[in-house]
Amino acid sequence: AEIAWGKKTACIAICDITRPVPNEMILRPVLRTLEEAGIVRRDITILVATGLHRPNLGAELVEMVGRDIADNYRIENHYGQELSQHTYLGQSPRGVPIWIDTRFVQAELKITTGLIEPHLMAGFSGGRKLICPGIAALETIKVWHGPEFLEHPKADCGILDGNPVHEENTWIARRTGCDFIVNVVIDSERRPLKWVAGDMEAAFLEGVQFVKEVVRDTVAEPVDIVVTSSAGYPLDTTFYQSVKGMTGALPIVKQGGTIIIAASLSEGIGSPQFEQLFREHDNLELFVERILGKDYFLMDQWQLEELAKVRRKAKVKMVSGGIAPEVLAGLFVEPATSVEAAVAASLAEYGPDARIAVIPKGPYVLAQVA
Repeated sequence: AEIAWGKKTACIAICDITRPVPNEMILRPVLRTLEEAGIVRRDITILVATGLHRPNLGAELVEMVGRDIADNYRIENHYGQELSQHTYLGQSPRGVPIWIDTRFVQAELKITTGLIEPHLMAGFSGGRKLICPGIAALETIKVWHGPEFLEHPKADCGILDGNPVHEENTWIARRTGCDFIVNVVIDSERRPLKWVAGDMEAAFLEGVQFVKEVVRDTVAEPVDIVVTSSAGYPLDTTFYQSVKGMTGALPIVKQGGTIIIAASLSEGIGSPQFEQLFREHDNLELFVERILGKDYFLMDQWQLEELAKVRRKAKVKMVSGGIAPEVLAGLFVEPATSVEAAVAASLAEYGPDARIAVIPKGPYVLAQVA
């Protein structure tokens, strides 16, 4: 409450529908505290940090924040492709142009909420990620998500030290300014396990330490086959999001092994740009060479780059009712009718003594070889 006294306007950045954050549980006390400190309700903006994802509207907003908050507070979406809605804040040390949503930049009190979990590029989600990429413009994200960052060996799940993706968006968030964060760690049933709040960096690192203790699991040696999932709704609604489950299996699968992943893919492949990437490229290594050449860019290319990392090491069999098998076959994965059928086919390939590991909720586990 102390940091809110004397402030006239506030902006609270929250995760979009792709993250199962208990937003209502977080927002109720935060909003009450802001109003008790004298900030008028009409001067509080809840900003959905979509990054470059689609906006969340109508029933989705009610699902995210609850009916009462949806009906009584101003909730607006971030539109990352609308540069005019952003303010330029200079360049980061590695040359990323910093364009951040003007509504957040101009607010006298800046708050972010979020979920701390393993992240395939930034090490862990939460904290600084609500600002970059959450409320950053495409011009910022395309450089920060560029191959110069993502091909770095430390740009990986569970790694912060030496990870340029983490270091750069921490710098960008610090440059933007953030007065207070509230982040949560959830269990497999999506119930809050731990809350952290306060300074953007200190609270985030406290949460990361806890996550490392609860989500890390090991196998004695690399395995031939990993069976996993995209952890259900909302992370399994698109092929784009399902790549996160695949990357979670990489540390424990053998070179030349197989990852079997189940996902609903109820919303299809992903953005129009992501679909275009598959139409334009039938060879992943040539695609990576092309983006490294810097004369080509298409939004969401970073997720195809992550898929290329997966395919360098392993085959992928995908079980889904959301995308037709003939379409899946054009996405650098092999369609499978069921997990059981995929396991049987893999055992036929690797033999009855093949080692199998199961990661029930791929994106939420730090799988490692002991």
